[in-house]
Amino acid sequence: MTVKLDFEECLKDSPRFRAEIEEVQGDVSELETRLDKLVKQCHAMLEAGRAYCQSSKSFVSGLRELGHHCSRDVLMGECLEKYSTKMSIILEAQGEVIETTQKSVKLKLQSFVKEDVRRFKEVGKEFERRSETLEGCLTRNAQALRSKPHEVEDATNALLSARKAFRSEALDYVLQINVIEAKKKTDILSAILSLMEAQAQFFQKGHQSLSELEDYRHMLTNEHTQLVLNSARDKRDMEQRHSAIKKKDMCYDGSVMDFSADAANGIAMEGYLYKRASNTWKKWNRRWFSIQKNQLVYQRKFKDPPTVVMEDLRLSTVKHSSENERRNCFEVVSPSKSCQLQADSERQQQAWMSAVQTSIASAFQQRREDPHSPRQRCSSMSAGMVGGGGGVVGPGEQETTCRGALEEVQAREGNGQCCDCGEPSPDWASINLGITLCIVCSGIHRSLGVHFSKVRSLTLDSWEPELIKLMCELGNTAINRIYEARIDEMTIKKPHPSSPRGDKESWIRSKYVEKKFIRKLPEARLRRSSAQRSRASTQDRTAPRPALKPKPNRTATLPRLTGLSSSDLVQKNNTGIHIEEDSDEDLSGLHPGALLYRSVALQNFPFMADALAHGANVNWVNVYEESSTPLIQAVSANALAACEFLLQNGANVNQADSNARGPLHHATTLGHTGLVCLFLKRGADYNAKDKNQNDPITIAVENANADIVTLLRIAKMNKEMREMDGAYGQSGDDTYQDIFRDFSHMASNNPEMLNRRQSEAPKS
Repeated sequence: MTVKLDFEECLKDSPRFRAEIEEVQGDVSELETRLDKLVKQCHAMLEAGRAYCQSSKSFVSGLRELGHHCSRDVLMGECLEKYSTKMSIILEAQGEVIETTQKSVKLKLQSFVKEDVRRFKEVGKEFERRSETLEGCLTRNAQALRSKPHEVEDATNALLSARKAFRSEALDYVLQINVIEAKKKTDILSAILSLMEAQAQFFQKGHQSLSELEDYRHMLTNEHTQLVLNSARDKRDMEQRHSAIKKKDMCYDGSVMDFSADAANGIAMEGYLYKRASNTWKKWNRRWFSIQKNQLVYQRKFKDPPTVVMEDLRLSTVKHSSENERRNCFEVVSPSKSCQLQADSERQQQAWMSAVQTSIASAFQQRREDPHSPRQRCSSMSAGMVGGGGGVVGPGEQETTCRGALEEVQAREGNGQCCDCGEPSPDWASINLGITLCIVCSGIHRSLGVHFSKVRSLTLDSWEPELIKLMCELGNTAINRIYEARIDEMTIKKPHPSSPRGDKESWIRSKYVEKKFIRKLPEARLRRSSAQRSRASTQDRTAPRPALKPKPNRTATLPRLTGLSSSDLVQKNNTGIHIEEDSDEDLSGLHPGALLYRSVALQNFPFMADALAHGANVNWVNVYEESSTPLIQAVSANALAACEFLLQNGANVNQADSNARGPLHHATTLGHTGLVCLFLKRGADYNAKDKNQNDPITIAVENANADIVTLLRIAKMNKEMREMDGAYGQSGDDTYQDIFRDFSHMASNNPEMLNRRQSEAPKS
């Protein structure tokens, strides 16, 4: 006898088991429908003598349908098919004797439906009831707060009792399923065999046709006899197994499978977890999770397509979660999202966290051993786009290829080695710090949070031109001069490539989070507010100070800002920074916020990074210059990379000055098309109005700047199309992205094209 459902499988209560239960229930329901139909057709044949032939044809049709339903069973499918074929030949020869034969068939099938199928349904209803009880206990157990031990104890006891009752009932249900699967063969085949025997004996006119089935009938009889014997023996065996398994502890938690990276089905780990929704209600939902293909996915039902939670576990990390009162919680974190999960027990929690960590390590190992690594694939892709049949990739056609980003960023001083451990050829970067990192250090940076470090791959991610420009303005050497300024004084040993991960993590946290190695500023300077300094420096001033004039295309890095005066900067004018000779400002006394503000005007990125390292507020407000911010100061200098640097470090793209004019207003007024493009991509409000009730679009139209008008109107149109329900929203979004990509490339690589187009724009 073929076992339809395994007893061990039902104890796990997986979606696979539930799917098989639904399939069996559907089969039984369908079988019941077919048998009821067959019985009614037999009854109609007995009652309607005048409609005898028509009823017989319907009966044969019913037999054929039943044969198609049982086609997966070769024996039953072949039996029903052969018999229905012969019956179609002798329909006209059948007489009243068929009534007796059909009555026997009717009684047997009715007995099967009324007794066996009814018993099956009753057990099924009890199984569903136990399942609902268990689900409720699981939910109650998950919601029990650790701060209320009595609730935890009650929920745990209720869960143990419910699980025991559920598994006992599940075993009974599986037994009933296997029994009815076997019995339907014997009952149906027995009825059909009786019918065949009766017709062979009583229909002389059909004797010739039915005699052709004589050998088959003998074979079928033997098969049926053997099936009865096998069914009785298998039934005894299943009852013994059922009794033996039922004696086991039904309360144990056996739903966690061991991690297996080389599993044949590709699923390294699977089981139930509670997932916290990311919507407003933060509801916890129980889902079937699995780790497969280096991804964390879940599904509600077995046949549902998996929903991907983490697309690449190499870019993720796992940690305990203590943000809520629920027990056994942990969190899987990636640069773009965070997923909070809850296991049913501490054992399951540890198993899942270990599985995720092992998957991450396994994925990295596969990447190292793969000769076609992402770097090789990116290089090949880049070469193909440059030299292949698709044509040359121009700055206005495609985003910078990963190989180009890798080579250009690594060419910066010090970027050939990891900024924190010195491992050669790093292929990861922190875009807000402007440094390159190895894969291990990048994972540690990612765990710090995006407010400290934003990690991106030089080989796996696409790079905007302004971001590459920013990376080339900084570099490992310049940043280490800031964040490692005191390591010689403190005699601290920097980790090397072979250092343990724990040492690297401790070093990185001390360096960027605790900032132990930067050169401390005097307490008086830290306490001095920018407003106080501005009052002191403007007491005898009768005219506003001339604006600092940035000079583009700097070729070297300025010295450390701390303790540096303006006279020092003038003496070092060969670095590429120009300051007016009559400026007597002493930068060494600046508050970090004012320091950032002044260094933005200089477009000196090491100075800006130094100011941020010393606690400068990236949205610092200069109340003596119309409440201008560093970002607005960068707009005044048309410093695209400086704006990108401030935005990556949390600058508010919509923070306005005292005239209610934000960075987008200033960029539009000055005609800086590249900056307008950048701010729109970062979510600037194109509808914001200044004190004169002018929005950026109105300003661009008045200045007859066709490029900026185009960008603003496309951004507005794209937002409107996104909010519409229609087939054209996606198309508009693609066009929006293409146009903004072209402007970004021109602003970074060919800014003279934008200036020329601006000057040639028609005047209105």
